[in-house]
Amino acid sequence: MFMENIKHSKKSMASYGSAKALSMFIDMAFTAFGFYYYESEIGLNVLLVGLGYIIFAIYNAVNDPLVGYLTDRPFKFTKRWGRRFPWIMLGGAVWVISYILIFTPPNVDPVSGAWILFAWLVFATCVFDTFNSLFFVSFSSLYPDKFRSVEERRTANAIATPIGILGIVAGGMLPPLFITFGEIRTYIIQAGVMILIGLVLLALSIPGCKEDQEIIDRYLATYDKRERVSFFSSLRIALKQRNFVIIIIFYTLYQSLVICVQSSIPYITRFVFELEANAIIFMMASFLIGAIISVPIWIKLAQKTNDNRKIIMIAGFFLAFITLPLSFITDYYILIPVLIIWGVALGGFWVMLAPVLADVIDESVVITSKREEGIYFGFRQFFGRLAILIQAITFMVVHTLTGFNEGASTQSQQAVWGIQLHFGIIPTIFMIIGMIIFVKFYNLTPDKVKANQDKVIQLGL
Repeated sequence: MFMENIKHSKKSMASYGSAKALSMFIDMAFTAFGFYYYESEIGLNVLLVGLGYIIFAIYNAVNDPLVGYLTDRPFKFTKRWGRRFPWIMLGGAVWVISYILIFTPPNVDPVSGAWILFAWLVFATCVFDTFNSLFFVSFSSLYPDKFRSVEERRTANAIATPIGILGIVAGGMLPPLFITFGEIRTYIIQAGVMILIGLVLLALSIPGCKEDQEIIDRYLATYDKRERVSFFSSLRIALKQRNFVIIIIFYTLYQSLVICVQSSIPYITRFVFELEANAIIFMMASFLIGAIISVPIWIKLAQKTNDNRKIIMIAGFFLAFITLPLSFITDYYILIPVLIIWGVALGGFWVMLAPVLADVIDESVVITSKREEGIYFGFRQFFGRLAILIQAITFMVVHTLTGFNEGASTQSQQAVWGIQLHFGIIPTIFMIIGMIIFVKFYNLTPDKVKANQDKVIQLGL
């Protein structure tokens, strides 16, 4: 029986969603508070913070695709435990625990000990990212291999996405419960809480991340028959696939929008609204409401149109449209309903991203006659992480030009406007560029998607 006819239980899909929730849970907290912590709480010069983040992002140029390449081959434990599952568990556990490194730098003066803090920032983020890559690449690569048909992929994503949304909002809401602006020790407390919850989510993901024996057997049988190519040959093959290149550019610019908005939230809360960290809780809850309400709507639209390309385009333009006004809102209570609408747009992107990427993976299988999801998701993770570089450069340039005062409890009006700029206008520009590229060059229509899936069946992959 072909794998595309195997139906996994909704319980298994929900368990897989726990891994998605974990990914978003830790990433959200790191994205929201990492850069802010070193610049505004530690008082490290923004140029050094930005440089540290740039090195961290460049490190991904080697780390993410290489992890995908190295895990796309069998090991002694593969027959028993599977190709992805061991790496998901190992990478996930160490990644979660390493989160505390971000918030435990040496206790030195941020001026005289600036280079010590800089070195710690680079060390901590690179360790954190190494195991994040091992977890994320393996977990993401499992999706197109385990869920083969369009219907099952959409069903799995419809179940996993709301769980993932709970993860990202919890990652934004929990830290502010423990953080007090100006008190560094509270950041260590929140890190401890995040680690405990993260390990629970990883345990819940075990049933959903286990591979079916048929998947394992088929992989081992086909691996022995194929030629093993080098890492750089795999890279050249992947980058020759037009739709893959388009989707990673699109994904990078989308991630640039999301990371700029999320990283701006502590700055907006403290310096624009002049509120305490717990005000962030309601901001996160707002877009949670919008995202959860919108998921069934986006799923129904996708099923009705049977056109992943069309629906993600609608969600993308909607997201760009609703992000723009964020730069001009200076009232906390006005921002809340706008964030609900923003959550609706973001929910559409979350629902459709995995199916669109799975369509691209199917095309790669047809082109290469091999299943190497790890390599492709490694490249995707790398380019997604480049958004951190884009965010770091954006904040570094804007804060330098507008006179942001590191470590200060208040900022000048010019610096406040700079914060508002990277909360709405700049991320909107990123998204619009991404949408133009996607609309013009991405060509996986429903007919092409169906033809690729039929070919995958013929190949027995």
